[in-house]
Amino acid sequence: MSAAVSRLDALQLVVLAAIWGGSFIFMRIAAPVLGPIWTADLRVGLGGLVLWVYFLVRGRSLGWREHGGHYLVLGFVNTALPFALFSFAAQHLPASYSVILNATSPLFGAVLAVFFLGEPLTAAKLGALGLGALGVALVTDLGAGASRGPMFWPSIAACLLAPFCYAAGATYLKRRASHLDPAAISTASLLCAGLLLAPGLPLAPPRAPATLAVIASVAALAVVCSAVAYLIYYRLLSRIGPTRALTVTFLMPVFGMLWGRLFLDEVITWQMLAGAALVLASLRLVLRR
Repeated sequence: MSAAVSRLDALQLVVLAAIWGGSFIFMRIAAPVLGPIWTADLRVGLGGLVLWVYFLVRGRSLGWREHGGHYLVLGFVNTALPFALFSFAAQHLPASYSVILNATSPLFGAVLAVFFLGEPLTAAKLGALGLGALGVALVTDLGAGASRGPMFWPSIAACLLAPFCYAAGATYLKRRASHLDPAAISTASLLCAGLLLAPGLPLAPPRAPATLAVIASVAALAVVCSAVAYLIYYRLLSRIGPTRALTVTFLMPVFGMLWGRLFLDEVITWQMLAGAALVLASLRLVLRR
């Protein structure tokens, strides 16, 4: 059984939630200028290089020959595709929407676990799925914080497909690659994601010259929200276990909405708050042992 959560672990969970909640703000600044492919590729490519240097300094090997296939799958499903989807949505949706919908990842994980990991479909999970669906409906259908332009619903779909990708990646990891070093997975999957997204760069060039704010946002996404955050997250995985580490999902919408309000002057409606509360209640049911 994993050790009790110490004050340091709890503090790191809060810091991690604040960082990942802030990532949606940085995407909201960078993606409308750079486009989704450039935003996502710069994030994963630079973040992967930072972690790779960290590995080299510590004299560790990523084991490309033995585990390259797993890295490639996880780099696509768990990193390249969801980051590109969220970057696409950031062009059209407030960051608050994206960060709330991102919290549905454990719900998708519960569904996939039934089909691929042999876990039972309990009444608690069914109730969680119902609460989560109602929360998503409140956020997307009744919220007044975003205009209903032609790209609204495609962006909502992207924000739901991305956490599905996270859940699929976690399911694959548990079935096929649970024996690998988590820190090596994070480093190699970022590097693979950067390579996978690179061919799309000439097809979707930046729409305008990058401003200082855009450059700073990309740097924050790569170094803080990817490299540093992954190191914190995988340290927590090893110390307190995956179930407790997933409680970071409860805090991310709080920080995402707070940062959106403070830095982007985004509107927070009661529908958004109610929807976020229902999504978080559903996560409580899913994560409860």
